[in-house]
Formats: sequence, C-alpha cells, structure tokens
Amino acid sequence: MTAQRRHSPSGILVIGYGNTVRSDDGVGPKVADAVDALALTGVRTLACPLLTPELAEPVSRAGMVIFVDAAVDAPLEVQRRKLEPAPSSQVMAHAASPATLLALARDVFGHAPEAWLLTIPVAELGIGETLSPLAQRGFELAIEEVKKCAARCSAGWGRFAETSGSWNKKPGEFS
Repeated sequence: MTAQRRHSPSGILVIGYGNTVRSDDGVGPKVADAVDALALTGVRTLACPLLTPELAEPVSRAGMVIFVDAAVDAPLEVQRRKLEPAPSSQVMAHAASPATLLALARDVFGHAPEAWLLTIPVAELGIGETLSPLAQRGFELAIEEVKKCAARCSAGWGRFAETSGSWNKKPGEFS
C-alpha cells in the first residue's frame, strides 16, 4: 500500500476518549467537549468511546494531536507523555492505541503528527456521568494545558515543551 499525502497538516486535534456513562472513564470525551466549546483558533476536537482505525485520517491532517484519556492505577497527577508511532500499524482488535493510530496515519495517509497523551487520574468507574473530585481536578488541568498549547501555537512559539511531565496543581498554577 502506498501512503498518500492529500494536504498539508495543520492545527491541533484533541481526541478525548472513554466511556461517558462510566463516571470518571468519560473524562477524556468531556475534556474534548469542553475544549470544543472554547472555540480555540486552530483547534479541532473529537470525543469518542474508543480509538478506531477511522480516526487515522483526521489524525493525519493535524499538525499535532493530543489524546486525552482516564488513567486507572496511575499516579494521582495529570501526566503528559510524548508519543511516537508504533512500529506497525496493524490493529489487532476493535480499538487501537494512540501509537498504533499514529502508525496507521503515517502508513496510510503519509503523515503522523507530533503527538502527546494526557492521562487524567480517576477514582470512580461505576455507572454514572459525574466526575469524582480527583477526575474533576484533572479535567480542569487538562483544559488549561490545551489552552496553553493553543496559545503557544497561535503565537508561533511552538507547542508543548519537548519533555513529558505531570501536574498536581490547581488551574492557573502552571509555570
């Protein structure tokens, strides 16, 4: 299969994924929806329950993609990790990992954008649509991170710093 590049990649794509009726597991889609409501210049969003192969095409059109997901059994901080495409774009199940989705975008559409994973610590995964205080704090921090990244991009200052990181701060306490 020959990769075909159809356009110049641009902007930021925020993909929030998780189950919105399993309390904190829905924090990723809630972040994507909240960012969409902000109408940030150059930022597009997708909220979905799973990362499916069909997302490779919009991923390939982005200059940068930020994946947002709930983190179970993780540090009690929002984590930011730089992602690289997986070596193979083969999807072995109904859902793909962010790295596999990047590889699929690269192999099929000719472009894998700069990519980051924001994981938000969670406490409640039972049936429900409200966030626990832990997930709510992570939700707010993730939105601030996306806003900060969008502002840096629109000002021509680049994107995230090239390092991964974590935050256990209140919104507005970023350095």
